Amino acid sequence: MSLLTIGTVAFDDIETPFGKAGRIIGGAATYISWSASYFTNDIKLVSVVGDDFPQSELDRLKSRGVDLEGLQIKKGEKSFFWAGKYHSNMNGRDTLDTQLNVLADFNPILPKSYKNVDYVMLGNLTPEVQMQVIDQLESKPKLIALDTMNFWMDVAMDSLLAVIKKIDVLIINDEEARQLSGEYSLVAAAEKIIGMGPRILVIKKGEHGALLFHGENIFYAPALPLREVYDPTGAGDTFAGGFMGYIAKTGDTSFEGMKKAIVAGSAMASFCVEKFGIQNLTDISEELIAERVASFEKLVRFDTVL
Repeated sequence: MSLLTIGTVAFDDIETPFGKAGRIIGGAATYISWSASYFTNDIKLVSVVGDDFPQSELDRLKSRGVDLEGLQIKKGEKSFFWAGKYHSNMNGRDTLDTQLNVLADFNPILPKSYKNVDYVMLGNLTPEVQMQVIDQLESKPKLIALDTMNFWMDVAMDSLLAVIKKIDVLIINDEEARQLSGEYSLVAAAEKIIGMGPRILVIKKGEHGALLFHGENIFYAPALPLREVYDPTGAGDTFAGGFMGYIAKTGDTSFEGMKKAIVAGSAMASFCVEKFGIQNLTDISEELIAERVASFEKLVRFDTVL
């Protein structure tokens, strides 16, 4: 089934304790699309780039089943650029440079073929842009998921709360959940956030896994312990892409179906962090994904204790 995603397609400069990578391909929509492409080949991307963005990278996305009719290419302008340096513990990072460029006046326009999709993944952008996408849909999707961040809670809370009322799934990290809800307990935070509109909440906890709140049900999936973690950039977007890609593949939005989607997303995110940028997402076999998912199953499976 079809999956519409919106977000940035960009260049990144990244420095971690394990090295540097200059002007590599990044952006939320890029990570989401690459990850989702391993589960569905009907992905519709909405974003904007300058004419400095390599055609070869766009061709690679097309080869994965990503429809780029909704990608605006601005002639004579530069693509969005972000530079950051991660702390020694890899949990925190400092933004060194942000150049909005074409993103400064981005007006998303959905082609006709994008307006009746099955699933929507709204990547991290301004709440106003996310709402513009929802408003252009001609029929209600089976599921709309949204990612956001602390910054929009600081500067655009009213707009964020308005778009949150329109979605089904909110995907945020634990710090963002606490800020949005005003609660420290993630269970209490989830209850308050679900009262804001979304019926499903996914709380990402980085190296500590992810929580799923679905009605009265709660599910926790750990992150896979890895020998090497080079770059956490895009891991959350990769998780979201795997999560929504799996749902688009199965059409299962039940609690049991979403538990499996959480594991699928976590497996894809585990590939992402093993190399810089999207390097490790561009050539993954079905067998390797199955092996990684099996590793998650082994990690949490146990016999009844009592």
